[in-house]
Amino acid sequence: MQRQLLEPVGGASAVEVVRRLGGVQAQVASSAELGVRVRRRSSRAGEVDRALADGRLIKTWAMRGSLHLLTPDDGAALLSLITDGQPWRKRAWDAYFHMDAGLWVAYREAARESLAGRTLTRDELIDAITARPGLGHLGQGLRSSWGTMLKPLAWQGELCYGPSRGSKVTFRRPEDASRSWTGLPPIDEAATTAISTYFGAYGPATTDAFRRWLGAGSARIRRLVKEHGRQLVEVEVDGQPAYVLDMHVDQLTYARPSAAVRLLGGFDAYVLGPGSTDPHVVPQARRAAVSRQAGWISAVVVSGGVVCGTWRLEGNLVLVDWFREAGRAPGATLDEEVARLSAILGRPLGAVMATI
Repeated sequence: MQRQLLEPVGGASAVEVVRRLGGVQAQVASSAELGVRVRRRSSRAGEVDRALADGRLIKTWAMRGSLHLLTPDDGAALLSLITDGQPWRKRAWDAYFHMDAGLWVAYREAARESLAGRTLTRDELIDAITARPGLGHLGQGLRSSWGTMLKPLAWQGELCYGPSRGSKVTFRRPEDASRSWTGLPPIDEAATTAISTYFGAYGPATTDAFRRWLGAGSARIRRLVKEHGRQLVEVEVDGQPAYVLDMHVDQLTYARPSAAVRLLGGFDAYVLGPGSTDPHVVPQARRAAVSRQAGWISAVVVSGGVVCGTWRLEGNLVLVDWFREAGRAPGATLDEEVARLSAILGRPLGAVMATI
């Protein structure tokens, strides 16, 4: 809770929050902004957009193929680690999109040249790429609403989101989006940074949890952690081995239970970092209520560091579904958190509680 900036809620800037979490999932812009603002004592609407506009943050496809807010330096390290595994070079991808090694190279070069010094809408980018010899067949795949064929370009640092043009998204090169972008670092440097970022925010954690968070292959990640995880110390969590940064061992040793209650938005890093399968965060019996169909992660109530319910907004009401096995709901503390959410959203809110 402390390292997630949830107890106590701190004075970190929006950019510092994103850096601490290693990225904030951003398919739903309002959830991403809430994920940042609930970790700040004082915040204003639009701060994430301003950080994107001036290049202190970038928005691109990253971990698990999902859109994320990232800082340019830590984001580059994470993308380098993802790219090292070449997740797009699979038989299924080649067969479905009619690609081969030569076409992947040509595709990347076409995107790089098309975006050089330019900001293009999705249609403009697709037109520029499919006009190249041998790449005309990519039009349908590039227009997929999931952006699947754009993800390899993002992972390789060839594009990120630009400012919206009306209702249309745009893309540009990361160096045009941020003066802090220096390209993807070498894999050794990237691994050291990524390991510190993840285990600093989510430790104690396992190598498998780190792999799932990245969306990467297990054997390669285990090897990289073994070779570049010198800053890690092994501890036991309920008799199982896990890792924490050496600089956090004393903090972990002297940590005390938290009674804080927090209302976290959908796709929050507190759930996505360890993963919804981690029973220390999400009770196994309640996973289906948190991790829903089509990859949707519910807004959750965290009490004492554990997910104890879900919530949703209907008008000016916060409707809380409290998990029965979590015991008596902390009414007064929850009311305080609803008042804090009300201040963040800028409108009066009341809470309605149901035990399920």
